[in-house]
Amino acid sequence: MPSQPEPSHYFSPTPGATSARRRITLTLPEGRLLEFDTDRGVFSGDRVDPGTRFLLASVELPEGARTVVDVGCGYGPIAVTMALRSEQGTIVWAVDVNERARTLCAENAELNGVGDRVRVVAPEDVPTDLTVDAIWSNPPIRIGKNALHALLEEWIGRLSPDGVASLVVNKNLGADSLARWMAGRGWTVDRSRSRVGYRVLSVTNGGVHR
Repeated sequence: MPSQPEPSHYFSPTPGATSARRRITLTLPEGRLLEFDTDRGVFSGDRVDPGTRFLLASVELPEGARTVVDVGCGYGPIAVTMALRSEQGTIVWAVDVNERARTLCAENAELNGVGDRVRVVAPEDVPTDLTVDAIWSNPPIRIGKNALHALLEEWIGRLSPDGVASLVVNKNLGADSLARWMAGRGWTVDRSRSRVGYRVLSVTNGGVHR
């Protein structure tokens, strides 16, 4: 029998879904209204999902953070918010495997006035020696446990000694088991916020690169 094509997911490098762009809005807790162009084939293209909204309402960037990252940036709500809230001179790295999402993220950074502060890249284009002060992420849980663990090992291993990763995870998709796995890796995990079916996990590694 001929092999069946793999389904297109938001974590596919090249989404197969036919493009159908739309514009959505996001009001941040501080009252700022943002606009985002979205498309089919990207994560939560019809609205900013509740987990991302909860993350943006729950965490602050560490004082003095100069290099920050949105892992799995999608069309950019987290990366753009990080850029708007960060101090002058901070660079936001927005990382995603999905080329359609990367294009949207770069455009949305320009749309919201922070295009000069957001660097949108594929994972393979991240400098190997990049050390980061903060990570905000709604991580792609559906890529599978092994791939997710490898992704987190890569990025949490890049944290500076005082760096913090803030991850929002749906409770029903394994937030507590993921927290236990990360603690088992020797990282410090604080279940800092919990609401509306989600947890925000704050993770530090003491600057130990694995």
